[in-house]
Amino acid sequence: MTAGIHEVFRGSNFFSNAGVGKINKNVNLEFHALLHLNHQEEMLMIIGILKEIKTEENRVCMTPAGVEVLVHNGHTVLVEKEAGTGSGFGDPLYKKSGAKIIDGPEKIYENAEMIMHVKEPMPLEYPLIKEGQIIFTYLHLAASPKLTKALMKSGAICIAYETIQKANGSLPLLTPMSEVAGRMAVQEGAKYLEMSHGGHGVLLGGVPGVEPGTVLIIGGGVVGVNAAKMACGLGAKVYLVDSSLDRLRYLSDIMPGNCFLMMSSTPTIRELVAKADVIIGAVLIPGAKAPKLVTREMLPLMKKGAVMVDVAIDQGGCFETSKPTSHSKPVYTVDGIVHYCVSNMPGALARTSTMALTNATLPYALEIAEKGWRTAVMENPEIRSGANIIRGKVTYRGVAEAFGLEYTEAAEAASLDAG
Repeated sequence: MTAGIHEVFRGSNFFSNAGVGKINKNVNLEFHALLHLNHQEEMLMIIGILKEIKTEENRVCMTPAGVEVLVHNGHTVLVEKEAGTGSGFGDPLYKKSGAKIIDGPEKIYENAEMIMHVKEPMPLEYPLIKEGQIIFTYLHLAASPKLTKALMKSGAICIAYETIQKANGSLPLLTPMSEVAGRMAVQEGAKYLEMSHGGHGVLLGGVPGVEPGTVLIIGGGVVGVNAAKMACGLGAKVYLVDSSLDRLRYLSDIMPGNCFLMMSSTPTIRELVAKADVIIGAVLIPGAKAPKLVTREMLPLMKKGAVMVDVAIDQGGCFETSKPTSHSKPVYTVDGIVHYCVSNMPGALARTSTMALTNATLPYALEIAEKGWRTAVMENPEIRSGANIIRGKVTYRGVAEAFGLEYTEAAEAASLDAG
């Protein structure tokens, strides 16, 4: 019986733009109940892919190829109309992959068991989130008390891309966007060094007979290494500082000769900011607020027209004078120092970023859909580390510590919910 219902759903226009308003309310409710019964019995899931509404965010969380994989595994995928347009993926490509195209987010929130985004839900979406619904996206909760409170109140299961962590400490869903942001940070720094953008007119690579520019990168993780590769490739003189001696030893074997590796400390940073033309903040403490490593008191030491690029702005920023900016107004100046603090940097390179993101998220989305969130959290420690909030309980320590909230182990919250 349920298999037949599933086939009826796949052939119906229940979720099409033309059919939504024409179905009798009682039939709608009955069909909705049967649909979810079918998915529950077969361990299938209805997955919603939303159009991003954050300012100038052009990415989409899943390519048509990713949707095809989900559909091939028996899941139903609802894609909001024009969700992929900014990344170059039109609605016909999603339809061809087996998705249902939905006009507006309301029906998707109403019917999907798992909501997938790129960026965190916006305030307009808070009332749409249902109790028990899986929210799978970048959340960066430690920098947003308002969002944290809203998601706790919703009773949703909130799994953050950025805190899914492998046993070796790597962050597989954050890595692709960090690679993009790190490389992009050098491009943006070089551009805003131009005098027409408020910089002091230094070409990072220099020319024969003229000394190249100097780049300081704070943090030797994925962002920092990718930034260093780009800056070194341009011919700049690059200083990379990190607090791990083991990491510095590793980087000494792979970085080119114009990258100078130093142990991070406040005196070292204070000394190097005075030399730098571009300063890139690439600090990350997974799931927690970024520490303020460049203070306002250091700004007078810097060259007027130097550029600071804070890639850590999603986690509150690692420069004391940082505040989030957008792609339309990316920079501002404090004490003669240009600040670039765009909170969704990879959104400017949407197609590359979307494809890289899908490559990383798809295996985890598929596992959550196949097993259900409880089993996935209990069985897979990587997904368990991604669980930030479960039905009102904060299940990621960095978020709890950021706001002085009670912390509950994710496995405990999952087992309590199952009971």
